[in-house]
Amino acid sequence: MKKKFFIIFFCAFSFYGFGQLSDLAKVEYSLIPKSDSNVGYSRIRALFNYPIKLKNDQFLFLGLDYSNIEIDFDAGINTFDTSIIQDFQLLDFSIAYTFKMNADWRFAARFSPGFSSNLVRDISFEDAVFSGDVVFIKDKKDDQTMKRPYRLILGVSYAGNRGIPFPLPFISYYKKFHPKWSYNIGVPSSNLQYHISERSRVKINAQLDGFNANIQNGLLVNNMDVADKVNFSLVTAGFRYEYKFSQHLEFYSILGNIFRSSAKLKDSNNEELISVDKNNTLYLRTGLRFKI
Repeated sequence: MKKKFFIIFFCAFSFYGFGQLSDLAKVEYSLIPKSDSNVGYSRIRALFNYPIKLKNDQFLFLGLDYSNIEIDFDAGINTFDTSIIQDFQLLDFSIAYTFKMNADWRFAARFSPGFSSNLVRDISFEDAVFSGDVVFIKDKKDDQTMKRPYRLILGVSYAGNRGIPFPLPFISYYKKFHPKWSYNIGVPSSNLQYHISERSRVKINAQLDGFNANIQNGLLVNNMDVADKVNFSLVTAGFRYEYKFSQHLEFYSILGNIFRSSAKLKDSNNEELISVDKNNTLYLRTGLRFKI
């Protein structure tokens, strides 16, 4: 079971990291029904990257990534005031740069400062989060001279909102081995895709969701401790359907099962104070994106 979780966990980070670099615009909605759990979760997200063409196939991207998150707690929770941490705002400003190194390889890097907080007062440095990606891409997916097109991505990714205090490796190899089938394997990513038509496909998909945020003014827990951070994370696996309206505009929808979830309150030293009971099983996400 531990081995299975390890594979799914790193696969999820892979999707997260590359998606941030390839999306020019995105609007999506995520939902985890509370069901029999003590906590539910919904998220509305909007992302925008503005490309600026430089010279010799070089591009600069300026972007914004905003999320509004609402947490639905069970009315029976009495160990802390749930009303203080029901609503969170996340905003990242990003600057990315990419250029072609040679005929085969492209380099891309992104830096994103931002904040993640319940915003009951003015923003402070305690609300700040930082993210970044560095990748090298060899993309032969559209090479008509190749019998089996492929794409190779090598790099490293870090995001303060993930709650992992170190960079994560990114190695991904995509190949279309049949007119209807393709796969993506590597360290850490793997998936299997069935291409229904030129416009639509379905995937067996793994996904990481959740967030970390600062709790402004703190939150009294169990009448003795003060929580300064909230951490909500989960790993899901399920089916993802994608439909392309055009080469770059795409609709997607995910129906997944939650393999592992975590809802924690932490102090200023990142030590866990309390964990909220969670038995959620269903994960839903849908959105529209304009991508490279």
